[in-house]
Amino acid sequence: MAERPVCDYEGSDYQEVFWDQGGRAYEDRCEEIALRRLLPEHGKQMLEIGAGAGRNTARYNGYEKIVLLDYAHTQLMRAQQLLGRSQKYTYVIADAYRLPFAAGVFDGVTMIRTLHHMVDPQAVINQTRNVMQPDGMFLLEFANKQNIKAIMRWWLRRQEWNPFDHSPVEYTRLNFDFHPRAVRSWLNDAGFTIERLLTVSHFRVGLLKRIVPSSILAAMDSVAQLTGNWWQLSPSVFVRARVIGADPVIAAGAFWRCPACRSLQMDEGGTSVDCVDCGKRWPIRDGIYDFKDPLP
Repeated sequence: MAERPVCDYEGSDYQEVFWDQGGRAYEDRCEEIALRRLLPEHGKQMLEIGAGAGRNTARYNGYEKIVLLDYAHTQLMRAQQLLGRSQKYTYVIADAYRLPFAAGVFDGVTMIRTLHHMVDPQAVINQTRNVMQPDGMFLLEFANKQNIKAIMRWWLRRQEWNPFDHSPVEYTRLNFDFHPRAVRSWLNDAGFTIERLLTVSHFRVGLLKRIVPSSILAAMDSVAQLTGNWWQLSPSVFVRARVIGADPVIAAGAFWRCPACRSLQMDEGGTSVDCVDCGKRWPIRDGIYDFKDPLP
């Protein structure tokens, strides 16, 4: 199978430019509200796919352990600087298309502001299902193609693509908007059932954000989010899904899976995780596991 392209944030100042200095306090507050509504009070082990610099990680504090996964080493370094090193956090560099974990490891998974970078979203959702325990909770956010702004632009003939069409639209390289029905279909096909939807960031309009305090806009959004099960017309949609169907075959005591050969025969030492079957040695540097670039 050909390698899928990956949106790589290595060396990016995304956290500083987009969030810290980008005037997105409103969006951040809205996401915090949505997460608080959808997350369980307690959990054992969570996987955060697309953790970036750890902006949301502290919001998952109901889980005993959290694995932060990202494709970019520099983003995880920033997350580690923010959160520190402890038994609670594990930092993992890896490709979401080839998750380096055994089946049934996690009782919770989140993927926030990440799916929109995936050229093959079904494959990533399938991978997510494979590493989850029976009845596990999957909290997914996706960029909604069928939002009010896109609908208005299409009606006024200011954009070519149809917001009601179910196929993804790539509005810039490796940045996709998805139709809610397409996302529902991918989740169902992977073995999830949808429990709840929240529509988020209804008032993501430059003029409103300049003249209305973010706290007031977020309070308004908090009310509007509750319509998510009825219709999805906001630019961002949060989904809480639950694992259903056949349980994965879980290897007792296994945690890592080799992303190269998919073997579960992995030996972890102080400086690397070594695959017994294919011989790949995956380095551990400064508390960060690297399953992207094996040792020579």
